[in-house]
Amino acid sequence: MPKERLSVVVTRRLPEAVETRLSELFDVRLRDDDTPMTRQELVAAMSEADVLVPTLTDQIDATMIAQAGGRLKLIANYGAGVDHIDVETARQRGVLVSNTPGVVADDTADMTMAIMIGAIRRVPEGLRLMAKGEWTGWAPNAMLGGRLAGRRLGILGMGRIGQAVARRASAFGMQIHYHNRRRLRPEVEQSLEATYWESLDQLVARMDVITVHCPHTPSTFHLMNARRLKLMKPDAYLINTSRGEVVDENALVRMLKAGEIAGAGLDVYEHGTEINPDLMQLDNVVMLPHMGSATVEGRLEMGEKVLINIKTFDDGHRPPDLVVPAML
Repeated sequence: MPKERLSVVVTRRLPEAVETRLSELFDVRLRDDDTPMTRQELVAAMSEADVLVPTLTDQIDATMIAQAGGRLKLIANYGAGVDHIDVETARQRGVLVSNTPGVVADDTADMTMAIMIGAIRRVPEGLRLMAKGEWTGWAPNAMLGGRLAGRRLGILGMGRIGQAVARRASAFGMQIHYHNRRRLRPEVEQSLEATYWESLDQLVARMDVITVHCPHTPSTFHLMNARRLKLMKPDAYLINTSRGEVVDENALVRMLKAGEIAGAGLDVYEHGTEINPDLMQLDNVVMLPHMGSATVEGRLEMGEKVLINIKTFDDGHRPPDLVVPAML
């Protein structure tokens, strides 16, 4: 008799090619719309499926996993970050968790540079000036921004994305400095021409630009808190394309309004889509709607990794992108 097909529930709309291939391989339930599932819908999906394919908008905590029953065997996350999933509880209950690492490092690094350039060169202000029809012509002192070359860039988190940013920023003539849980191997550090700082406080106090590339964990929540933000130079910029919770957003807003730092570039926010209204009124902030990894190529490659993880599991093997405690 033919093997019964694995039951898979997908929580959000994925690229059409990915959904088609999932339907060919598995007994899949896809979404008709692109709204996030409710908590109750997620619990029901986990209790009815062998595999759940969530995204970063799906908060899956210990209580939900406990309520799922015994059928669920794999959470194949569509995305690299897994801070929205209680991985430890899942492992305790025999549920594997996989992710899609390494796919969007270059895409996110590209966007980091775009936001950085936008903030330092005042691109959003120029766009608004043109949109309002208020530009009166070139002038020697009009819309003066800054030059990237020669600036000291401090990278918080030197994983795949941090290293990709370092390579790009170096091409712009920036000096590369970094803080990381573990120092890079000497040959990697040398290839990036990067200087390691053991003290995060000392790094923050001496950089012209700080860019955040670490995951959201209990130890990184408000890593850039009010005290640490106060260490930044008045002419420095803060860039964040990682997780909004890493930065104390209220403290950042106060400092931006007071002119205590020069500006910021943000693609993520502490409270998701609930944006601080004061933040939206500031001219010295570049704000984007979590677009860091939003490329057609990246989304398709993420889908391919999800497919490979599920198919490998279905074939009785360990998913290649299994999340293990050492990664958290």
